[in-house]
Formats: sequence, structure tokens, C-alpha cells
Amino acid sequence: MMSISRRQFLRTSAAVGGSVLAVHRGVHAAGSDILRVGLVGCGSRGAGAASNAINADPGVRVVALADAFADRMNGTLKVLKDRHPNQVDVDPSRCFAGFDSYKELIACGVDVVLLAAPPHFRPLHLAAAIEADKHVFAEKPVGVDATGVRSVMATCELARKKKLCIVSGLCWRYDTVIRETIQRVHDGAIGDIVAVQSTRNLGYLWERPRQPEWTEMEFQMRNWYYFTWLSGDHNVEQQIHGLDKCTWALRDRAPVKVWAASGRQVRVEPKYGDIYDHHAVVYEYDDGARMYAIARQQPNCYNDYSEMLMGTKGRCDLQKGRIEGETNWEYGQQAGDLSGFGVKKARKDALRPMHQVEQDELFAAIRAGKVINNGEYMCLSTLVAIMGRTAGYTGQLIEWEQMKNSKLDLSPQRYAFDAAPPTLPGPDGKYPVAMPGVTKFV
Repeated sequence: MMSISRRQFLRTSAAVGGSVLAVHRGVHAAGSDILRVGLVGCGSRGAGAASNAINADPGVRVVALADAFADRMNGTLKVLKDRHPNQVDVDPSRCFAGFDSYKELIACGVDVVLLAAPPHFRPLHLAAAIEADKHVFAEKPVGVDATGVRSVMATCELARKKKLCIVSGLCWRYDTVIRETIQRVHDGAIGDIVAVQSTRNLGYLWERPRQPEWTEMEFQMRNWYYFTWLSGDHNVEQQIHGLDKCTWALRDRAPVKVWAASGRQVRVEPKYGDIYDHHAVVYEYDDGARMYAIARQQPNCYNDYSEMLMGTKGRCDLQKGRIEGETNWEYGQQAGDLSGFGVKKARKDALRPMHQVEQDELFAAIRAGKVINNGEYMCLSTLVAIMGRTAGYTGQLIEWEQMKNSKLDLSPQRYAFDAAPPTLPGPDGKYPVAMPGVTKFV
């Protein structure tokens, strides 16, 4: 496998980082104002993305659904029909279930594909959609290992050459408050950034009890969040939002190295698969700046979701859209008024939700014959998240150079419900769990 240097990675990804190009005109039926949309992955986020796509453009028609499970697909179809009876036209012949359902959906005549299946499948699904000349919305993250991220990088470069849109589900990049706040940070409002902190501490999430008729593969697919090969672990699947915002504030630079103290302390039963329940990660940058990333999912504990940026001239509470120091500013407030209600009021009264904005901009670009390609930052932030997980799992100092050339591939030998997943339970029902100081870097 060819080695990729840090400079090469950033240069390659920069080539697909969001340049606006003219779109070739064969993206939907000639003479038609209808944009035919297909959804791959019919969970709650997929249903939300499809609904946002419908709200983005009166000419959108959701015409096809695909999911590993027919019951989830049928549930989402009902939700979408109830919400948008005039813009959902899904014939039973365009409802596809199973591991290969994405192939059938892509081949059924859609113009735009929304990808919201578990993250493991993102590289595979994205490559197929772009190869078939479809515009794509791709949920975050875009892979669970460096092998997958390299695949996505290549696909994004192909999309650039084909002049196809790829919009990322890293939705905070489309949030009005965060956009303006980071622009002010980049304009020097807090001086040079010396440290950033991203915290995502949450409690209980969800689980789906094992059923007697399920194979091991079906159990893991239905509980995909709790298996590293499917979700990437929660600091990749969830904490990526905070990591992405902080990486954005740091001008989309890759860290030089990372170390971590992570583990599985409370969520230890087999039903929680093999992922950790806490990660504390330190990223170091070439100018001496550091990013401190804390993520915990343990019930009955203090929770926090925030990003703090510390600079030589002040500090920024990114979630609150607030800057203090030599410059005092808060989104939605008069200068110097830091009463704390500006962002809440602005988001409630006037601002379109970020999940809606990302679809608005995708479909507006398609209509205008322009290209949005978010490939640069979605690959960078995904690999930054994977790098932190790797440091936690191994207990080692991980350098960027070795991370992006990692040979780890978490794919199963084949995709089928009677196939063996990459991880299997032992005689006691417990899954092998990474152990710092024992688990090796691959």
C-alpha cells in the first residue's frame, strides 16, 4: 500500500474541499423540474435528512428507499408519507432491503442519493453513488478506519472530476451561529489559538434486545452503535461533531500526534458490544497548540456539550456564539451585552436549522449548476476522530503519519445475515474489547 505523507493528505483533500464548479447538466430528467431522491439508511437520521431534502426544494420527490431491514424501511416510508404526502412517491418496486439494497436504489433512476446507513458502509455506498453519477449527501462520519477514509478521499476526487456534489453531514459547518463565530475567530477576535476543548458528555442512549430468531450479524447490525466495526465507537460517531468544529477553528489543520486515556467502565454488558464508554484525548499541533477532547456516555453523571477556544487575546464559547477578552461579542446581542439569550433567541425565532441548511445548499447548488464538495474536511475530521480512538485503544502515542497509512480494515469477509461479523462473542457471551497497552496498532 502506498504511503501518504501529511502534506500529500492535506493537499489531496484540499483539491476536493469545496471549490465551486459548473455541474454537468445530465443530473435529472431532461426538461423536468423534478429531482428524484433516494434514501439509503432508514433510521431516524435518514428520515430526517429525507424530510429536510423535501423541504429544501418543491421539486424534490423521494422515490426510493433502501435499508438492511425491511421493517425499518417501511417505518420510515410511513413517517415520510405522513409528513410530506405530495412529495413522497415511493412505489413498492423501489423499496429495497438487504446488504445490496443500495445498489438497487442507485440503479433505479434517482438523481440524488442520501447516505445515512451505519458509518462502516459510507465508503462503499459513496463510491457506488459517485461512480453512477449521482449527487450525494453523506452523513458523518465517512468511515471507521483509515482504509475507509482513503477510499472516500479517492471517491471525492472522482466526484470533483465528474462535477458532482458531495455535502457532508457534519452539520455544524452549516449552522449560521457557528459560521459567523468561527469567521470572527479566524479574523483575529481571540488572537492566536493556543488551546481548544471539545466536550461531549452524555448519558444513556438506546439498545435493541437480542431476539431468538436473529443471527449474530443481525444482532450487531440492529445494535450497530455498540460495535466499532459499524460505528467507529462513540468518539468517532458522535464526538466527531465537536472535533470537526475545533478542527475548523484551527483552520482545518491535521494534528501531529495524539495520546489518550480511554476505557469501558460502566457500559460493560455484552449488549453494549465492544465500544468504550469514555475517551479523554489530547491532540498536539505543529505550532504547540493542543486540542483536549473529552467524550463520555455514562448515565447519572454530569453532562456537558461544549467547545471552548482559548487564544492570546481572549476566549470563545463556540456553542454559545460568545467571544470575551479584548473583543466582547455574542451572536444576536448588541455589542457588549453578554446576557446569554442571543443564540437561543436567534435560533428559535429566525435561523433555519443546520440540518435544513445543508440540504438547502445542496439542492440550490444542483439547481444553479454549481458543485459543493465537502470532501476535504469530512475526511480530515473523520481521520482525526479515528486517530483519537486508536490512541485510546492502544494506549500509545499515535502520529499523524502512521495513522493515515494504517492498514486496519474492519470489514467482514462478506456481507450477509448468515455471515460472521468481524467480532464474535466468547463462550461467556462477552465480546473482545480493546485493551490499552495490549492492543497493537495496525
